[in-house]
Amino acid sequence: MPVRATKRGDERTPLEGSCDVLICGASFAGLAVARELAGCGADVLVVDRYEIGERQTSACGIPTEWLRATGLLGAERQRFGSLLIHTPHGSRRYELPWTFSTFDYRELCELLWSQCDARFETAKVNGRAAPGGGDGEIAVETDRGVLSAPLVVDALGWRRVLASGDGYQPPDAPLSRGLEVHPGGEADDLEVWIDRRYVPAGYGWSFPAGDELRIGVGSFDPRFHVRATTELLAEDLDRDRVRYQGNWIPHKLRGATEGGVFFAGDSAGHCLPLTAEGIRTALYFGIALGTELREVQAGHRDRETAAARYAAFNDSHEWKFRWMLRAQRLVPRIPPRVLGPMIRLLGWKRFVDWSFDHYLRIAPPPPASADDKHRSRHQQHDAEETRRAERDLVQAEQA
Repeated sequence: MPVRATKRGDERTPLEGSCDVLICGASFAGLAVARELAGCGADVLVVDRYEIGERQTSACGIPTEWLRATGLLGAERQRFGSLLIHTPHGSRRYELPWTFSTFDYRELCELLWSQCDARFETAKVNGRAAPGGGDGEIAVETDRGVLSAPLVVDALGWRRVLASGDGYQPPDAPLSRGLEVHPGGEADDLEVWIDRRYVPAGYGWSFPAGDELRIGVGSFDPRFHVRATTELLAEDLDRDRVRYQGNWIPHKLRGATEGGVFFAGDSAGHCLPLTAEGIRTALYFGIALGTELREVQAGHRDRETAAARYAAFNDSHEWKFRWMLRAQRLVPRIPPRVLGPMIRLLGWKRFVDWSFDHYLRIAPPPPASADDKHRSRHQQHDAEETRRAERDLVQAEQA
């Protein structure tokens, strides 16, 4: 397990003061916000209790196009064009209309951070502090002191630390429970098990990532403990039960703003029900939030307008999350004897293409990065030069 990196002893210096933007949380959502603020001239401070890339909390898979569009392909470990789904009454391979990639968590976070120009400090965020600092600033208490900024982002995870009240507390909160092991080894297939032998409501998975596998079980019911069945799945696959990691996974969209604070990633419930995919949604909403905060820094809108716009953007996705949550609640009610034939029937290529394309559009990848656009222009220029040379050659031969 990772060791918390907050400074201790002589290295534990006070951390106080104000900045333009304070981002609490340095995983996918927080780094996406910081990335969008790069080059705007703002003093951006990112704080997290762990070093950047220190604490992996998921199987780390994402549609490949998201890695390409954000300049993060360097973290890719393996790419898949199909999904193999197992049930107690048969299996079916779905040929996907787009590819899916597993990646290295530390490398992806470091690549995201390399696209930022913010400052970083290790500190545990405890909650909001009494008002202080300049006019309109929000104060945040950490284990190294009080920080303040007019723009504050909570990307700390499902606990929603900077919200009012006690937040969500498992097992009564709308949270799923996930656990996985990371044995060494190689495999060719991205696999999912919908099998009550492993979990009454949820699924198991095996995500190959180069020289390791990420094998786990996720339960939609937070009261169901998944350690024994995670180990059972690994045993069935003849894999070692080593390097455990687990987390609570939100499966309900929450408010994106509260008390002047902006929320992104798991703290806003930006994790898709049914599939529990939260990485691209964290990046997707983080980019949207970063764009709004950049406009505030440029003087094009105030904090309240940016908050209203971001909240409206968040809420516009509520119906998509709601329908996926309905599907999540439906799956456990399907009799096992029906599940196998249904999975095979839904594997019809045209339906797979239609459904997975709609699924991708819930949080579509952003336009290509500036570097990609630059390369694209060069490729277009080279193609035009080639066509011109070929045309000149033909004309010369005809003459």
